[in-house]
Amino acid sequence: MSIKNVRLEVMSFLEKDIESLIQKYLIPVDTIWQPSDFLPNSEGDNFFEEVKEIRELSKELPYDFWVVLVGDMITEEALPTYESWLMDVEGVDQVGRNGWSKWVRHWTAEENRHGDVLNKYLYLSGRVNMKEIEKTTQHLIADGFDIGTDRDPYKNFLYTSFQELATYISHNRVAKMAKQKGNKQLSKMCKIISGDEMRHHHAYCEFVERIFAVDPSEMMLAFQYMMKQKITMPAHFLRESGNKISTAFEEFSNTAQRIGVYTAADYVDILDKLIIRWEIDKVSNLTDEAEKARDYLMKLPSRMRRIAERMKVPENSFQFNWVEPAKL
Repeated sequence: MSIKNVRLEVMSFLEKDIESLIQKYLIPVDTIWQPSDFLPNSEGDNFFEEVKEIRELSKELPYDFWVVLVGDMITEEALPTYESWLMDVEGVDQVGRNGWSKWVRHWTAEENRHGDVLNKYLYLSGRVNMKEIEKTTQHLIADGFDIGTDRDPYKNFLYTSFQELATYISHNRVAKMAKQKGNKQLSKMCKIISGDEMRHHHAYCEFVERIFAVDPSEMMLAFQYMMKQKITMPAHFLRESGNKISTAFEEFSNTAQRIGVYTAADYVDILDKLIIRWEIDKVSNLTDEAEKARDYLMKLPSRMRRIAERMKVPENSFQFNWVEPAKL
């Protein structure tokens, strides 16, 4: 049987439990929080006072903070790209006739709220150039992105397991910084977004665990493949208006690292956590090739940590079109 057919068979086998996994990891629409829970009530008498408070508190937050918040928001706003990508994975029925497509729709529906609430907050803050941000968002969706997973569900679930934990770290750290500056509402907003990301991380990790149980060698090889080519962030092709080739993502990453929101050390820590979570050292019934892949993965964190320790991050802030320092 071909590798593709084995993957389809495994996806079909796992699909029988998808309803229980949806109930375990996703929250019903009538129960989960909505963006309006964290934003001024436009129907209320105190709307303008609440907006004024947002604008005043926003003045306390530094330039680099706004760059990171904008980058996080743009990444979240590119949900149409992510949904279309996952709907094309082997074993997911794009027409919606199986459980996997239901998972993708419900997951993206939850994720969609993140970009929505952050977008509205940024707009009300008066601290950013919304038109430039909107252009970058449109570019990101129009350009699409290639994360090296092809249509392989094993590689895609590895990617999402990693990426959901990375976004948890970023939103959680932003929440802490906002709180330190006295902006409790923004802190609470980013904190609850990070909670969603952690929940989703656990879901995709369980998908991978279940695949390891039935197809351990191919899952191990997929893990090795993704780590050899490195996990590319969703906003890898981030660019500002007027730039066909941009350093925007690199500079955004430098900013996030400079203020400690997401660093090279975090990347290695995530890999460590996944190796422990999936008990890579204990996986049995591996082929010789998969055993070599396991050895590679077990040694990788220490090797990458040494590289991360030598990395130097530029001290000076890059001037993005999204944020105007003069306003701050």
